[in-house]
Amino acid sequence: MAKKGIWVSEFRIESGLNCGGHAFPTQGLLLGPILNEFKNNRRALSEELFELCKPVWIKRGIASIEIAPNLSVTVQGGIGTPEEQKFLINKYSLESTGWGTPFLLVPEATTVDEITLGKLMAAKSEDLYLSKSSPLGVPFNNLKSTDSENTREVRINKDKPGSPCLKQYLVSNTEFTKEPICTASRQYQHLKIKELETKNLSKDLYNKTYEDIVVKACLCEDLAAPAYTNNKLTPKIKASTAICPGPNLAFFSRKYSLMEMVDHIYGNGTLLSSSNRPHVFINELKLYIDYLENESKEMMQNFSAKQHKYLESFKGNLERGVRYYESLIPEISLDSFKSDLKNLGTRLSLMLLPEPHSKLEAHRT
Repeated sequence: MAKKGIWVSEFRIESGLNCGGHAFPTQGLLLGPILNEFKNNRRALSEELFELCKPVWIKRGIASIEIAPNLSVTVQGGIGTPEEQKFLINKYSLESTGWGTPFLLVPEATTVDEITLGKLMAAKSEDLYLSKSSPLGVPFNNLKSTDSENTREVRINKDKPGSPCLKQYLVSNTEFTKEPICTASRQYQHLKIKELETKNLSKDLYNKTYEDIVVKACLCEDLAAPAYTNNKLTPKIKASTAICPGPNLAFFSRKYSLMEMVDHIYGNGTLLSSSNRPHVFINELKLYIDYLENESKEMMQNFSAKQHKYLESFKGNLERGVRYYESLIPEISLDSFKSDLKNLGTRLSLMLLPEPHSKLEAHRT
């Protein structure tokens, strides 16, 4: 965009995993180290972008701009207390923070139907999970026992997996058709299962592959369902509500007014359902360690040297992140930060990554 003369005035950094909606996990690069890098290189970033924009501006006759315009850096993803907000802003010279998931419990700010709102209020950490529900093939933060998940299971049990595809916003796959279709659609899943049945896989591998096919949900319809319900509108097909809160929801447990949430954010009261909430950096670190363990298990089939290198790099980045957080212990007032960090660091150091199959064969020989 800079090469086209477009100045980006805000860079919003979001946690890869400690967020709502689609998740984009980094290769073990944690929020704190990323923020620190932006802080240390912010001036260089601004100057580089300015040098790219300037020739375009001059060509367009905008030669009066002699210094780079303002450039803001902000952050979001799992922030839950005013103390965390103040620390992040002051430590990393940020302009502001973003809060998303807690506002799902604020009816004045977001559109959530009453049934789903009740499930959100009752949700514990174990009810919030990183799913494969998205047709885009990107990890998707999800809530267990939503109407969307229940409907998906009913269709599978009726031997009719997949959804009708009317809006076609997420069509992307051309494995079986000339025109792209959606991987959550009934058409795609029927064709994919038919192909699966020709592969003569073991029962366990067949079941796992089958589940990976039918896990996709129709987000076009289901994420819009609460708005239909609350506004008494009738969609073309009956949609089942999906919702995509971040893991931070586990620490908020009732319906709030907009004023209550704003007061909480700025330190005029607290809405946390538990005083034992770990620091935002700790919550994210745990999510990444969980993710690394799951990735290791997922890759066990035909595990390659390339996959091993990826996991090693991932783990190495997490270990460097832990060392960086150790340097922050004197600056973070939360009593549990040091002990939580030590426990997660130990868990990470004891984690054994699987060896590539080629190495295993060499060992056996």
